[in-house]
Amino acid sequence: MAKFKETAMHYVFLLTACVSIAAVAVICVYLLANGIPTIAEIGLGNFFGLTWKPSQNLYGIVPFIVGSIYVTAGAIIVGVPVGILCAVFLARFCPRRLYQVLNPAVRLMAGIPSIVYGFFGLMVIVPVVQQLTGTSGKGLLTASLLLGIMILPTIIGTAEPALRAVPQSYYEGALALGATHERSTFTAVLPAAASGVMSGVILGVGRAIGETMAVIMIAGNQARMPGGLLDGLRTMTSNIVLEMGYSTGLHRQALIATGVVLFVFILIINTCFSLMKRRSET
Repeated sequence: MAKFKETAMHYVFLLTACVSIAAVAVICVYLLANGIPTIAEIGLGNFFGLTWKPSQNLYGIVPFIVGSIYVTAGAIIVGVPVGILCAVFLARFCPRRLYQVLNPAVRLMAGIPSIVYGFFGLMVIVPVVQQLTGTSGKGLLTASLLLGIMILPTIIGTAEPALRAVPQSYYEGALALGATHERSTFTAVLPAAASGVMSGVILGVGRAIGETMAVIMIAGNQARMPGGLLDGLRTMTSNIVLEMGYSTGLHRQALIATGVVLFVFILIINTCFSLMKRRSET
């Protein structure tokens, strides 16, 4: 009976794995089958141009690509250092009583809907930026700050267990060589957990580049090349959501083709981070 249960669970796990792989494959096939012919019909010069005016058959998505890159880079600058340092604090420095409060709070942040983060950015961050800069407050800076906050629970939730999984002998060995608690943590424990920390960063970047609703509310949604930190912009995800509801014909196909570019973009980022992760492990 035990062998039958083990065999049955083996096939159940195999089936679920196959379903997951098949789902990803179907998505890839659908996007490529609909997006690549559209890019060919529009033309590479037009599709990767600087002007997005569907009414004039101009479907240049370069401003959205640049906007996505800028917002993601800003989120990395804001969120990654804070997330890693917070994970180090929770894993190695935080008192037990304080940890019992902070750890559930971090987990709660991960469950907050994007629209709630968007309201927070609209009602708190945007007015502050308005007062400090004298602008509308909606733009690259505001979106980067908010996305940096949004990726914190993802980075912390992955990096902290990785830090705790490092053998205690690493830390004790550094102490035996005369290092302080802080130096032992940052020179022995943190490098040993680099693989897990990098995984958290990858997941955080994936969330930042794929975020839509919060960015729509605070980024300004201007379909042009961003010229500075305070300028409004539009990301690829925002453009798809904003225009898919009323688009038809070639316009709709161009939005699907934008999804193909976004998909390829995420694959490239994940591949780059994976290569960096492998190098850190060797």
